[in-house]
Amino acid sequence: MSHSIPEYSELFSRNIGLITEAEQERLRTARVAIAGLGGVGGSYAVTLARMGIGHFHISDMDSFEGANFNRQAGATLPAIGRKKADVIRETILSINPWAEVRVFGDGVQPGNVAEFLSGVDVVMDGLDFYALPARKILFKTAEERGIHVVTSGPIGMTTTLHVFGPGGMSFDRYFDFAGCADPVAEQVAFLIGVAPALLHLGQVNPEKLDFEARKAPSFGTAIQLCAGLACTEAAQILLKRRSPFLAPRYAQFDPVKLRLRRGYLVFGNRNPVQLFKRWALRRMLERIKRKRSERTS
Repeated sequence: MSHSIPEYSELFSRNIGLITEAEQERLRTARVAIAGLGGVGGSYAVTLARMGIGHFHISDMDSFEGANFNRQAGATLPAIGRKKADVIRETILSINPWAEVRVFGDGVQPGNVAEFLSGVDVVMDGLDFYALPARKILFKTAEERGIHVVTSGPIGMTTTLHVFGPGGMSFDRYFDFAGCADPVAEQVAFLIGVAPALLHLGQVNPEKLDFEARKAPSFGTAIQLCAGLACTEAAQILLKRRSPFLAPRYAQFDPVKLRLRRGYLVFGNRNPVQLFKRWALRRMLERIKRKRSERTS
């Protein structure tokens, strides 16, 4: 049985009362870029589509596989082997058929990042934890263009929030990648900078962390928390309801023990306490690596 497509105003009528009709129109005309469409990125897309965002730039080069099923919005049996960008585009249009969705199937790269960010009002960072080269390109170009980037990390069962943009500390300065000697040091700095409050300690089995194999535990509830938190922040930016939550401010919420930490990280990752955390995590990873090597030798 065929159905006529509801008008935009009907699809998002239940938003009104929390936002005004004029604000809903602002969301309809907004253009949001989502870099990465796996765990948080796919959930960002679904949440933003239900908010009524009218224009999307989405990027991902990967395809869905079985290991994605515990957390990724587009991961279903019919999606196995299909490109994530194509599946998420269909998902967005199945929620908001009036939306315009532009797909960047090669991911974020130096050759396409300018076009990916062209005309964009806000950027959502849904890149894989280990995709630091792409993340550096994305944040640097967004900074040059004065575009806010919202990033939220599912660390253990917790969720985090950072916003980088005009008036705040830059992405590179906050994470202090210049002070890293190798890629593993960069990944350590990124993890420690994302979650300075360490509310996830005791949740993550460190034996399951393997930066070299690009593997880490993840849980679907943390992904959903990220989407709610980050997309709410994106709405505040788009609607100009308040000032953005700019770095070096950070937040981390732990739903297990119902704890919230908000702070201002003076000097970013160059803060002496952060430097110690980075050193301690690197030593722990080296011990785990040695144990793995001993077990396989």
